[in-house]
Amino acid sequence: MSEKKILLLGNPNVGKSTIFFRLTGAKVIVSNYPGTTVEFTQGYMKVGQGKDVVIDAPGTYSLDPTCKSEEVALHMLAESDLVINIIDATNLERNLYLTLQLLEKGMPVVVVLNMRDEAKHRGIYIDVKKLEEQLGVPVISTCGLTGEGIKELIECIPQAKAVKVSFSNDSERWKKIGNIVEGVQNLSHHHHTLLERLEDLSIRPLTGIPIALGVVYCCFWIVRFLGENIIGYIFEPLFTKLWLPLMLKINALMREGSFLSRILIGNLIEGEINFGQSFGLLTTGLYVPIAMVLPYIFSFYLILGFLEDFGYLPRLAVLLDNVMHHFGLHGYAIIPFILGLGCNVPGALAIRLLEGRREKFIAATLMAVAIPCMAQIAMIIGILGSYGGKYVVIVFSTLFVLLVIKGVVLNKVLKGMSPEILIEIPPYRIPQFTAVVKKLWMRVLSFLKEALPFVLLGILLVNILYSLKIVDFIASAFTPALTELWGLPKEAIPVLIVGFLRKDVAVGMLAPLDLTVKQLVIGSTILAIYFPCVATFSVLVRELGLKDMLKSALIMLTIALAVGCFLNLIL
Repeated sequence: MSEKKILLLGNPNVGKSTIFFRLTGAKVIVSNYPGTTVEFTQGYMKVGQGKDVVIDAPGTYSLDPTCKSEEVALHMLAESDLVINIIDATNLERNLYLTLQLLEKGMPVVVVLNMRDEAKHRGIYIDVKKLEEQLGVPVISTCGLTGEGIKELIECIPQAKAVKVSFSNDSERWKKIGNIVEGVQNLSHHHHTLLERLEDLSIRPLTGIPIALGVVYCCFWIVRFLGENIIGYIFEPLFTKLWLPLMLKINALMREGSFLSRILIGNLIEGEINFGQSFGLLTTGLYVPIAMVLPYIFSFYLILGFLEDFGYLPRLAVLLDNVMHHFGLHGYAIIPFILGLGCNVPGALAIRLLEGRREKFIAATLMAVAIPCMAQIAMIIGILGSYGGKYVVIVFSTLFVLLVIKGVVLNKVLKGMSPEILIEIPPYRIPQFTAVVKKLWMRVLSFLKEALPFVLLGILLVNILYSLKIVDFIASAFTPALTELWGLPKEAIPVLIVGFLRKDVAVGMLAPLDLTVKQLVIGSTILAIYFPCVATFSVLVRELGLKDMLKSALIMLTIALAVGCFLNLIL
């Protein structure tokens, strides 16, 4: 029996991903649709005696695409055997537009009326049998949060059928939707819940801005608290008590100072292995991404997943819309910036949410220059925090000022208008624990696959360059400029080289150079500004095109040169 391709399709924020995880479990694959940077998730489910492919398509409001994500959803529809159309029971009228378009396509469809628990709380009753009669296809009522109705959905999939309907224009389609809603939906009065009151407060500027500041502060406090405790109670003991003795035994088997020893173990510090400073593949190469960076990445994506599923991010986008227009962007550009704080790669991928070439260029350049990833933030705090909080503030204040100035300048210089924000704000919902955990697991695995190879490659490259005396040659050539303009020693040259591979590792490499606190501040700031890491660079090339990416890179290098000189002058 050949496997079928089942597509989950629906408006954004209808609980599509929750249904997907209920159908497929934890073993899923995250991929980019061929030729694009648009991600989709794929898994398998058992239907009868067979095993079918289930694809969670990007959210779309209609089959008339207005952005890249909706284009991809339309392409996926053409490649699918069956569609499970997820509908938000609290917003039936809006969701039925896509349903009728699917029926017009003549596709086998099963309609899932999701969030029935929330509809009940809002005083909305929908007669499922009448809706099924009106549409002519199976309709299953579900609650993704509790899993109610999922068994019935699986049993109903073989009964999916195509019902050909046609409408001459949009007016006729909306008239049909009105008749359906009037016939199947009943409304009753209900009192505002606590979450609904919070929805109102968080969208009004007078109360929303203080709430946003409080949310951001709490998020970063939680990220720091969780990160530091995971490091202190889990990874530090693992590396010092279990991994260090093994490394000492391996080092004893090799001749001290040999090429292999330098590559695998690195340089001994006063006869001891120092995971943060030895720069061996098996020491610093594993310690930095796993013990120093991963805890903060884990904490950040845990909080981000909660905010996504709770429904706060669209409200933050609307709240900041007026501010972002000064940068030539609309409020939804805050989403790539927030993702970029976790890792610049998903931040770069999220730039596809923006409509025009101008907006993508501005957002990409601002993110690459002024939005350090969580790994880099952790390293900057790690090396400067011991000297006092004011030095950490200097670095991040500089980046914030650059973000504002550069955004305003790019908006003035680049021709064009900033577009209006066009998003639908979902109601607040209590996130499903399993969905948040599964999303967290996928993101953490993606980070390790992305980060670990580049960390190891960077350390290997620097060790080889050191062994071949190439670093010494480059350092002697650039030392006068570095010393005069930025006040950095020649030993900082390898750091800048590694910065193109992994910025967080490069910041960590500043620690063993015996730099002054002024030099650490300058070095950290320049590394944050001067160029994106190679993984982010490759994504941005695909998203912007090589020509625009080179323009953006030239802007970054120019700003890094100017900021380095400025900090060297005033500090």
